[in-house]
Amino acid sequence: MLAHEKQIAEYQKLIEQLKGKNQSSALWSDEELVKLEEKLEELKDKVYSDLTPWDRVSISRHPSRPKSLDYIRNICESFTEIFGDRLFADDHAIIAGFAKIGGVKFMVIAQEKGNDTQSRIHRNFGMPHPEGYRKAMRCMRLAAKFKLPVLSLLDTPGAYPGLSAEERGQGWAIANNMWEMARLPTPIIVLLIGEGCSGGAIGMGVGDVIGMLEHAYYSVISPEGCASILFKDTSKNEQAASMLKIHVEELLKLGIVDSMISEPPGGAHQDPAMVYQGVKKFIAEQWDFLKRTPIESLLEQRYQKFRKLGKFAVEEKPDLV
Repeated sequence: MLAHEKQIAEYQKLIEQLKGKNQSSALWSDEELVKLEEKLEELKDKVYSDLTPWDRVSISRHPSRPKSLDYIRNICESFTEIFGDRLFADDHAIIAGFAKIGGVKFMVIAQEKGNDTQSRIHRNFGMPHPEGYRKAMRCMRLAAKFKLPVLSLLDTPGAYPGLSAEERGQGWAIANNMWEMARLPTPIIVLLIGEGCSGGAIGMGVGDVIGMLEHAYYSVISPEGCASILFKDTSKNEQAASMLKIHVEELLKLGIVDSMISEPPGGAHQDPAMVYQGVKKFIAEQWDFLKRTPIESLLEQRYQKFRKLGKFAVEEKPDLV
């Protein structure tokens, strides 16, 4: 349970206890119980409207939050998985394959964290190795060959930082993916569904349109990592989360993402069906636009989109003499 959810959970528990006691002896009238439930809704509105940046980071990491496999199962009519990078091994942190969404054929590539201890270990907690990025690129080249659009689902705390990944060329694999995705001659839709952290996300995040769930985050570094570097104190992660400007409202202003997909109050785990519907609608709308854009124009717009990122202005201060 997340910190900001404790008060809500306690109130819900109290109402359930009162309802249980009412079954044996009617101590509370129906009107009084309805008023308590109305107060519960008011409490939810207050808590969910006052979320801090760190609260939202916690929501993006919630154990029950839908993962990539959940989206694949619920928005795809069919899915045929592709394995391996044809160079080293199959990376279980990356799922890729042919899919059909709303009757349209897609190549889906996704970062998968797992949803219990066993699957999280199997998926390396969503931290891809170089062979995962190479598998993703192999599948994207197949998409271009067969003229299929690409859907990339991002949800990672970062690429795997271990020695084995560095030995097999982690940095090169990510950089190569960015280069190849920038000029891939097929439409690319990118969607952040949870954590979008560091090069681990951008290695699959170059696209024509970038959508983002309301409580996902997209950042060059995790709040904990930022706090460790700037303040030499990981306990200042809440302060770092506020400074980083990692949520969709700020990123829309900066032109880093293009669209926000709403979540139910409290996060996607509260009503996954609503989120699946919103994601499916987003994909259909974007595909309807992208399919009418010539590839040459698409590639130029994609280049310009990322070329503009990081713009800054220098303000000259007057002399104080």
